Amino acid sequence: MKDIIEIYRHTFKYRSLALLVILSNILYVVFNLISLALFVPFLQVIFNEEQAIEVFSEPIYSGGFLDFFKYAGEYYQYFMQTSSQSDPKGALFFVCVTVAISFFLKNFSRYLAIWFQSQLRMAVVRDVRDQLFEKALKLPLSHYTDENRGDLMARMQNDVLEIENAVISMLELFFREPIAITITLSLLFYWSAELTLFALLLLPITALIIAVIGKSLKRTARQEKSQMGVLFSAMDEGLGGIRIIKAFNAIPQVLQSFQKENLKHQKLVTKAFRKRDLSSPLNEIIGSLVMISIVWYGGLLALDSENTGFSGETFIGFIIVFSQLMRPISSVSQCISNLNKASASQERINAILSADEKIYETDQPIALKEVQTSIEYKNVYFKYKDEDVLKDISFSIPQGKTVALVGESGSGKSTIADLLPRFYDVQRGQILFDGVDVKNASLFDLRHHIGIVSQESILFNATVRENIAFGMPNASIEEITKAAKIANAHDFISALEKNYDTTIGERGNKLSGGQKQRLSIARAILKNPSVLILDEATSALDTESEKLVQEALENLMKNRTSLVIAHRLSTIKRADEIIVLSKGQIKERGTHDELMSAGGIYYKLSSLQGIND
Repeated sequence: MKDIIEIYRHTFKYRSLALLVILSNILYVVFNLISLALFVPFLQVIFNEEQAIEVFSEPIYSGGFLDFFKYAGEYYQYFMQTSSQSDPKGALFFVCVTVAISFFLKNFSRYLAIWFQSQLRMAVVRDVRDQLFEKALKLPLSHYTDENRGDLMARMQNDVLEIENAVISMLELFFREPIAITITLSLLFYWSAELTLFALLLLPITALIIAVIGKSLKRTARQEKSQMGVLFSAMDEGLGGIRIIKAFNAIPQVLQSFQKENLKHQKLVTKAFRKRDLSSPLNEIIGSLVMISIVWYGGLLALDSENTGFSGETFIGFIIVFSQLMRPISSVSQCISNLNKASASQERINAILSADEKIYETDQPIALKEVQTSIEYKNVYFKYKDEDVLKDISFSIPQGKTVALVGESGSGKSTIADLLPRFYDVQRGQILFDGVDVKNASLFDLRHHIGIVSQESILFNATVRENIAFGMPNASIEEITKAAKIANAHDFISALEKNYDTTIGERGNKLSGGQKQRLSIARAILKNPSVLILDEATSALDTESEKLVQEALENLMKNRTSLVIAHRLSTIKRADEIIVLSKGQIKERGTHDELMSAGGIYYKLSSLQGIND
């Protein structure tokens, strides 16, 4: 029920649109019933022509809103009886015209409802997707370690579409179909309370079947949505790793794995469709049995019209109108089915929206300026789940100096770097930015003063200009060009088809590794941060590219407070301090010469890379 209330809130955020949809649907229901009910007085005249004039005297309007509708109905009957006696053909033409007008107004009202629905449903879809994407951007990196992107994409696509269907189903279930059922039943009671009560005794059977199918459908829908996330993940991994898949002749293996997951999804979707579509034929079968029962019982009443007062022509009208009662009842079944599926989707959406962001800003964050004294790690401890990654890490980076981190894979180097911009938060200890604990600092200011160049160049499917100015949309072309020149990127950019306006493809795949890395460096240069993090920025490059990138990095690092992670130790020989890590602890620290003289871990690592001095 909580999920349904959430969908209600999404819908009535746009109160005016929702009310216009409701009003249009109400008019549709009213004109639909009028278009059928208008035939009954004429049927009475045809089947009881001799007594036509004596049946009614001219009605009198006594005032009041509800009395108006009673007066209008009685006057229409009186008018039809009197006019059909004097001019039957004219009366027939009048009936046809009024029915045609009613049908026009009915369908015009329905189109208005669809017109407003289209705007409402897509506005809700846009809002939910916006919320999901915003939340996805705010979630900590640890979330993406535990979850896969494919599942998140499935929630943003398939689950949101279920919410779209539920918006319309909710408005119809709560504001159209009950009104249609109420108005129709009112007219049926007016004609024959006895026959209407008999019909109503048969309807609870339909409601029971709907409830059973709906509960089962929600369970299957939840399983199907979860499997769609697995399928999206398989697609993402397959397309993202296409180069390796081809290189290792693994297409059959990857295809077989995908087909297996796709088959599971197909079975679940088929099962959901079968359950959902079962309600329609079942309702039709039950509806036909109900109708047959009503025809039998109503026929008995009509045959004994002298005692029951239930005439044959009224009976025909009753059957016509009652047949329309089955449509909203059947629609209720379908709406409940859609809401059950949407409820499962809303649960999955809420799981993302309510996920703990973990990285929070204090109520009164401290504004930060460019680093003036130092960055200090003070007795820092950190763990992923139950595994200790960092243990009692303490060191400082004086302003304008460079500290390098080295060690085997998994020693905690990248984690130390990720803690500074608060991609994660320490469990114990502190990280101080000019003496201010980063947990108490403005998150925007903190990240504004930090530039990052990582091993993998994260670029976007946009132009060179847009990638360099990423996060700085107001940067001028002169500033962008200057940054590119410092990063040794201007020459290759100028050789591109459209220079700085060249689109570089998804993840920059139109460029070489060295070119991508130099664009990343140009981006960091344009940002002009006071603190720089270099995470193995040259480890994936060839010798020639490394030389160009290393020169660009040296230009970038001038007069900046830098934290450098390196596998190639030749790139950090001039660091002011080198910290050697092993299993999350500091084992050695000093300058390159000091560590080489000590003959410890750093000396061994340097010897393995051919560095002997």
